[in-house]
Amino acid sequence: MKRSIIQAALVGACLAIAATGALGQGKIDLGKREYDGNCASCHGLKGTGDGPSAQYLTRKPTDLTRLAKSNNGVLPVSRLYESIDGTLTVPGHGTRDMPTWGNQYRVRAAEYYMDAQYDPEVFVRGRILALIDYISRLQTK
Repeated sequence: MKRSIIQAALVGACLAIAATGALGQGKIDLGKREYDGNCASCHGLKGTGDGPSAQYLTRKPTDLTRLAKSNNGVLPVSRLYESIDGTLTVPGHGTRDMPTWGNQYRVRAAEYYMDAQYDPEVFVRGRILALIDYISRLQTK
């Protein structure tokens, strides 16, 4: 128990360091990197739902820049987290057109850590929260 708490704290610290660019290799925006690699193909580089893959989908991807505006000025973080993780079925996604990144992140964690002890939920949580942070910066006023 103690060991997993320490591991979780270390992973969180590493993610925080990476997100702030404190590693000395320039600024790293983990949330933007996650967005560009996983979301931009459908939601577009600016988050407006006009990505290159959008034309092939049955429904237009959500305009992520208006999430807070259509929720009385508050970004629906819990709903957004559950949608990305895959724990929330989004009616607009029908039969789950949007990939559940939580499962993808769990696979990546297993590939990255291999035989070392780790907590996959900490890995997943860090990636999703970095992504939500980036999406919060895309919001229109």
